[in-house]
Amino acid sequence: MRDGLNMGPRSSFWDKRYSQPGFAYGTNPNEFLVRAAPRIPDGPVLCLASGEGRNAVHLAELGHEVTAVDISLAGLEKTKLLAAERGVSVWTTQADLADYAIEAGAWSGIVAIFAHLPPQVRRRLHRAVVQGLAPGGAFVLEAYTADQLQHGTGGPPLRELLFGLDELREELEGLDFLHAKEIVRHIEEGKFHHGTSAVVQVFGVRPSAG
Repeated sequence: MRDGLNMGPRSSFWDKRYSQPGFAYGTNPNEFLVRAAPRIPDGPVLCLASGEGRNAVHLAELGHEVTAVDISLAGLEKTKLLAAERGVSVWTTQADLADYAIEAGAWSGIVAIFAHLPPQVRRRLHRAVVQGLAPGGAFVLEAYTADQLQHGTGGPPLRELLFGLDELREELEGLDFLHAKEIVRHIEEGKFHHGTSAVVQVFGVRPSAG
C-alpha cells in the first residue's frame, strides 16, 4: 500500500467519516454492482474510490483478484478488516484519483460506484479507464445525477460533481455500452445513502481485438 502522507483536505474529510464506528455506507455491496458483476470477465478488477471496501470485498468473494483504491487510509483499513471477516484478500492502494495512474490494458474489470470528482479529474480518469481495460473488459459505474439535488438522500451537494449519460458517453468513448440509463430508484446503503435517488448506471465493455 502506498504511503498516505500529505493527501490534503479531501483525505481528511473521508478519514473523519470512515473513522467513525461502523461502516458509513454499510457492508453490503451496491445493488447495481451485484447485478452487473457476473458479467465481468475473470481476472483482476480495480475498484476506484472504494471507500470502506464493501464492493471490493464482494468482487473478491466472486473470485476476482481485487485492487481497492481510495484516498482515505481509514477506509482502506476497514476494507482489510471486512475482507478478513469474509475470508478473502483485497489489495489496497491509498491514492488521490486526481493523479492515480491506471495501467493500460491491465484490468478485466474496473468499478466506480458513487465516485464523484471535479469534472477535469473525472474526464481524465474516465479516459484512463477506457485504456485500462483489457479487450473484453468491463466498466461498471453508478453515480448520482444532477436531479439528485432535488432528493437530498446522498451524494455531494455540488452540481459540478454530479453528471449523467451525456457526459459519460463522451468521456467513455471507445466502450460499447451494454447498459446505460438514468433512473430514479430507492437506495439503502448505510446512513449516508438512504432513500429515493436519481442515478446514472453504465455497464460498458472494451471491444475485443479483431
